Amino acid sequence: MKQNMTYNLPILKYQNDQFIETTDSYVTEFPITIIINGEEFATIVCSPKDLEELVLGFIASEGVIKKKSEIKSISIDDSKGFAHVELTKEIDINFKKNTQRMISSCCGKSRAFYFNNDAVTAKVSQSKINITPQQIITMMDKLHEESKIFKETGGLHNAAISDGDDFYLHRSDIGRHNALDKLYGYCIEHDIPIRNKVLIFSGRISSEILIKASKIGVGIILSKSAPTNLAIGLAHDLNITAVGFIRDGSFNVYSHANRIQNQS
Repeated sequence: MKQNMTYNLPILKYQNDQFIETTDSYVTEFPITIIINGEEFATIVCSPKDLEELVLGFIASEGVIKKKSEIKSISIDDSKGFAHVELTKEIDINFKKNTQRMISSCCGKSRAFYFNNDAVTAKVSQSKINITPQQIITMMDKLHEESKIFKETGGLHNAAISDGDDFYLHRSDIGRHNALDKLYGYCIEHDIPIRNKVLIFSGRISSEILIKASKIGVGIILSKSAPTNLAIGLAHDLNITAVGFIRDGSFNVYSHANRIQNQS
């Protein structure tokens, strides 16, 4: 049974000094449990779209796999909320014990448990990409244009990955980290090189988002919002260019500005 991304439900709205009966759009919150080689690995609360990409991107960012060839099969049962993954290898038993967990869609708290694994899977960027200020502004504008369900509900995070010119892919989810995993999963599934790509993101650049970008392997992350001090420290350490407050034709560059070249 295919799950809907949104639902229209009745509400009571207060407006112009009176209550009126109307309807409003809600985003769907959907739990999916990942089973790897017959054993439970994690449960993710997400938006019920692009689930195979989400699973693939998530287990890759967690260090379970390094390449698509390590996947024997992925089967999604969205009627029951399960993703069955068969690998061509066994998972180390200690790794499974350290990573099995419930992952909330809530921002901030859900990724606090990652630090030990993050230290192993985070990568210093080797990206050689250079982009112009106009490309930064154009990519953020395109993300805003693509964010149709957010405009309808206000309940989703939006993200995209691009090379600044020809390649552009957009995904959305109630969980900001999930949106990035979906992009990563798509690129793994379609054998798309990631190193010289740019992440475009609707939310703030927190440490968890910066670490996720490093796991994916990109060298630039763009946001319409603010970064945190920890995120910027990590960006300097991991050789990632962090750009925030991309609004109305302006932006701030917080780290590794050498990748941005003004050609005007």
